[in-house]
Amino acid sequence: MCLHSDKVRSAVWGAVIGDIVGSRFEHANHRSKDFELFGKESRFTDDTAATLAVAEAIEEAGGGSDDELRRAAVRRLCETGRKYPYAGWGGMFYEWFNSDDPQPYDSFGNGAAMRISSVGVYAASEEEVKRLSRIVTGVSHSHPEGLKGAECVALCVYLARTGADKEEIFRRVRKEYYPEIADISCAELSENYFFDVTCQGSVPQAIRCFYEGTDYEDTIRNAVSVGGDSDTIAAVAGGIAGAYYGVPQRFIAVAALYLPDDLRAVAERFGNEI
Repeated sequence: MCLHSDKVRSAVWGAVIGDIVGSRFEHANHRSKDFELFGKESRFTDDTAATLAVAEAIEEAGGGSDDELRRAAVRRLCETGRKYPYAGWGGMFYEWFNSDDPQPYDSFGNGAAMRISSVGVYAASEEEVKRLSRIVTGVSHSHPEGLKGAECVALCVYLARTGADKEEIFRRVRKEYYPEIADISCAELSENYFFDVTCQGSVPQAIRCFYEGTDYEDTIRNAVSVGGDSDTIAAVAGGIAGAYYGVPQRFIAVAALYLPDDLRAVAERFGNEI
């Protein structure tokens, strides 16, 4: 894979930019690849906030014990959720981070997958991808489908950053996680796919957008064009594409303008993380 000097291989920025680009289409789907990437209604959402909270937890305790990482994940997610309560959180997760004692609630929502990209960056092996993903996901999204969706995305990021080609990534997803990914296409999804906030109803679709993409930007345009939960589809696809293709520096510069100082600082620390 040859990267040009105007690109940074970054799964975290890839996810953040995908979220910001997809944000204005979440409830007004745009089933075309023809659109301006950033607009006056663009914003960061819960996808960005949670992604950066998990990145902070991994940065703080990824090398520690399971319990240390678990506590760090809960603390960072709660702090971020409470600081940005209007970012678009799902109702159950909103209750979770406002609880005095947050406990797993057996969720299989795609919030498990949207926030996981930093695990694929930090992990030194596939085994570590799975261990870290299970810990930071299981603090809230403890349903098997939630755990599976997050692990699948984290593994895709890990494979992308460690040199696997796209066919190998797709083969692993099809064999180990979502066989149905072989039977969908972006063109079909654009015609038939509707809003679905489950992991099983959005993760394979997002990965298909990456698989059919020709570069980072094309992946994000695919993600918007299929409709559905556009900010999350684009965040998931964008995280993998950022690790695989690299993210144009000009997109990072624009996206940074949409972030408050604290979130921007986290994104910048992970900005050239691969």
